[in-house]
Amino acid sequence: MRTALLQSSGLPGRAAENLEVLDAAAGRAAAAGAGLLATSEMFVTGYAIGDDIGRLAQPADGDWAHTVAQTAVRHGLAIAYSYPERDGEAVHNSVQLISADGTRLANYRKTHLYGGFECEQFTPGEQPVVQAELGGLTVGLVVCYDVEFPETVRAHALAGTDLLVVPTALMHPFQFVAEALVPVRAFENQLYIAYVNRVGTEAEFEFAGLSVLAGPDGVARARAGRTEELVVADADPALLAASRETNPYLKSRRPGLYGSLL
Repeated sequence: MRTALLQSSGLPGRAAENLEVLDAAAGRAAAAGAGLLATSEMFVTGYAIGDDIGRLAQPADGDWAHTVAQTAVRHGLAIAYSYPERDGEAVHNSVQLISADGTRLANYRKTHLYGGFECEQFTPGEQPVVQAELGGLTVGLVVCYDVEFPETVRAHALAGTDLLVVPTALMHPFQFVAEALVPVRAFENQLYIAYVNRVGTEAEFEFAGLSVLAGPDGVARARAGRTEELVVADADPALLAASRETNPYLKSRRPGLYGSLL
């Protein structure tokens, strides 16, 4: 499945305009043959917007979801977009996957919150593995910091995830996560990882860019630079099957030895 990564920070606090940016990107992605477009973390509203996170947050089936569904249908591709999700009094750092026919397939709430800012603004999710079937692949969803925990990605691998979509807001000086850790996670778990970052500065944060689609062989199929960019590459089921046969980490595991990890 051809996958497009929208490396963009959009316009902080301006959801309607960011959804227009997403629509334009969806058109470019579809023209490149993509079946899936993924955004960076908190793309709809901006990441470092303080208490406006809570003010702007919407439920998973709110107006943003309907707008993204219309965009997906118009351009004929699935979209994974990150947004602040309102659920009663709680606000979650979420990513939702919508199919090319406008169906809401999956919604994931970030389980590992990073730093004081996120802990103040969000309630952590409690479901570690969220998946959907798309384009012949099992697509999983996590957000940013989640991918830095080996347990999170291994849980997805054991549940059969083929392509793990990771909206992120990776900051300087942690670019090694995009450069090294993400490809290693893909290799050790024998899956694809679509890691989609923000760029530029926002409040006190400077985002590192370097979005990457990493394959199960640890090779970057596409990598963005440090500016706004749309990159496209393929998640190939045939390569995935061959790589899993050559690198049988999941079959070679001995879970009975790992009890101390719990």
